[in-house]
Amino acid sequence: MNWTSLVDGLLPAHCQFCGAAGVGPVCAACQADLPWNQPACPGCALPAPLPDLLCPACQRKPRAFDAAFAAFRYAAPGSQALLGLKYGARFHEARWLAASLATALRLREDALPQRLIPVPLHRGRLWRRGYNQAQELARHLGKTLDIPVAPKLARRLRATPDQIGLSAPQRRLNLRGAFAVGKEVAGLHVALLDDVMTTGATLEELARTCKAAGAIRVEAWALARQPLGKVTT
Repeated sequence: MNWTSLVDGLLPAHCQFCGAAGVGPVCAACQADLPWNQPACPGCALPAPLPDLLCPACQRKPRAFDAAFAAFRYAAPGSQALLGLKYGARFHEARWLAASLATALRLREDALPQRLIPVPLHRGRLWRRGYNQAQELARHLGKTLDIPVAPKLARRLRATPDQIGLSAPQRRLNLRGAFAVGKEVAGLHVALLDDVMTTGATLEELARTCKAAGAIRVEAWALARQPLGKVTT
């Protein structure tokens, strides 16, 4: 058993939001009140007025990935849980967040992918942080949905500058050529998993690399979708 698995066994028995006993980590009432991201554009996961309606931007120019999905809008309390996982090593957040994403994904009629690929960190950032939050989420999500998790299929080739505060074009330029993907994705339907989708630049660059390596379908999954115009994470 690794140390993150040990932490998973120490989940609180009470709801972390309202304190209700015996229903941890999140009770049904608080789960229902989370900022669920539905309906949303199936092309980029931005909130939309109707389900399955492509937003104007995706109608004009489809994304590099074939579909996008995010469980929540980037708002409290889900955003606080994601920040706790990403920067505070609060690994127990990964389990309920991944379970929430799995619940939302099961409502779709789409076939599940054959592999789940967490967005990789560069080895330098991984060494400093000690873990990859996307991989922690993928570990639980893959187990819940019975999808093989393949963290070694994608590598980050260079340490890109921090994306915080950059515009969408700057983010795309920042990430150009940042990833390598193994040929094992050839002929596969894969899903890429990140914690937050902001402009989608990271997931698009990784999707392009997967397609170049032979993947036949690439979906972009995230726990939360940042609202249009906000590029702060």
